[in-house]
Formats: sequence, structure tokens, C-alpha cells
Amino acid sequence: MNEGSDRLHVIVFANEKGGTGKSTTAVHVAIALAAKGARVACFDLDHRQRTLGRYLDNRAETMKRTGRNLPMPVYDTHDGESMTRFNDALGRLGENAEYLVIDTPGRDDRFARIAVTNADTLVTPMNDSFVDFDLIGQVDPDTFKVTRPSFYSELIWETRKHRAKIDGSTIDWVVLRNRLQHIEARNMRRVSEAINSLSKRVGFRVTPGLSERVVYRELFPSGLTMLDRNEFGEMGLAHVAARQELREMMGGLQLPEPLGAPTAI
Repeated sequence: MNEGSDRLHVIVFANEKGGTGKSTTAVHVAIALAAKGARVACFDLDHRQRTLGRYLDNRAETMKRTGRNLPMPVYDTHDGESMTRFNDALGRLGENAEYLVIDTPGRDDRFARIAVTNADTLVTPMNDSFVDFDLIGQVDPDTFKVTRPSFYSELIWETRKHRAKIDGSTIDWVVLRNRLQHIEARNMRRVSEAINSLSKRVGFRVTPGLSERVVYRELFPSGLTMLDRNEFGEMGLAHVAARQELREMMGGLQLPEPLGAPTAI
């Protein structure tokens, strides 16, 4: 996928579970990079829900309706069937981009597996619960200690080994703790300990993501993000806090800086 350009950095959002804020996070990462002046492309592989594609459709409509020039990536949505169309879209989207953001379905999908193999940064958002943790690891029901990696962790492990054999590169796997609640419960501490323990065994990094906030759902119809401050007018404390957690998340992803002069988000 990235043989054509050394500057292209492929960011894949993948999790075989829905309801983790994956698409919302993917949109915010894409817009954050575009706001820095980077050339960004997005590819939505979830042809059923197509949340990423619809979000950007709404953003394009807002720009047309208001005459505002907002940071905007080029984007496409896959049909879920054609391998030829899949490869053509990857080549076209990545040709002039510095970053290619790919959003995958919350289920097993052959195109998602190919995308993961080509990722430079793989982002797996998950909620702070053992229901979500079960995707990547299993725990003892009495001690809550990690007993073994789950199928998905083993799949990513094998994918990373395969990628290393192909071109000697590594996939930076980041588990994003999304939709964090604003309470410190015993269950959250146990999940945190389990994630940190498994990260050492499997080899992923852990970073905080986006909290559960009503504002993210409210932004979807307009396609706006927390970065579009000029569209909000006077921002409340919730907006300020959300922008700060977005900055921290972008820092935690440790993506390479775009070629142009960096712009604060």
C-alpha cells in the first residue's frame, strides 16, 4: 500500500467490536492532521454503516451551506465486495497524501485484515470494561489477572510478524482507552491493570482516547469536530475539556509530524 511514497503514513482504526467510538475518533484524528496543513485521505471500509463517510459528507454539506473553508480530507467509501475497487481506491487516495486514515467495520472483514497488514499505526479503541477487554485478553474471574491473549491479539501478533517479514517494518499498535467515564471505580482500575499487563506481553502501547460526551454525537449532523472552534462561538468548559483531551490523544498516538510547518490544534 505504501510502496509508492515514503512519506505516506497509514493509520488504521480496527476493532472487531462496535460501540467503541472508533469512527468518531478516526474523524477527529483525520481533521486534526488536516488542520495542521497535512494532506489527508480517508477510506471507510464499513459499507453498511459508513459512519466515517457520512460524517465527512455532512462536513462537505456544511462547508457548501455556510461558505466556510474547513480542514477537509479527500475520502471514499468501499463497496465491501470488489478487491479491484479496494486496491484502486487505496492507490488513488494514497498517491498524494501524507496520511491515509482507514476506518474498518466492527466485525471480521477480509478488507480490514488487508488494511491492518499495511498499517504503520494501528489504533484499537476500546471501552473500559472487561466485555471489551475480552477481545484482546482473558482474565481470571477471581483475581482479574490476565491469563492469556485472546484471538484478536494473536491475530495482530501474526500480522505484525508477517509485515516484518515482507518489508522489515513494524506496526505501531496503540490501544486507545475511549469513552472513559469521569469516575474512578474499582472495575476501571482492574481493567486498567489488565490492559497494562497485557501490553507488556503482546507489545502494544496504551493511551487515553475520547471521553463519553454528548457533544460528539451532536456534532455528527453538521460534520463538525472539536477543532472547529470558530463554528462554536463561545465555548463552554465541556468543549474546552474535550479539545484538551483531543490534544492529549494526538500526542499519545505519536504520529510523525506533517511535512509542512506544524500548527497547534
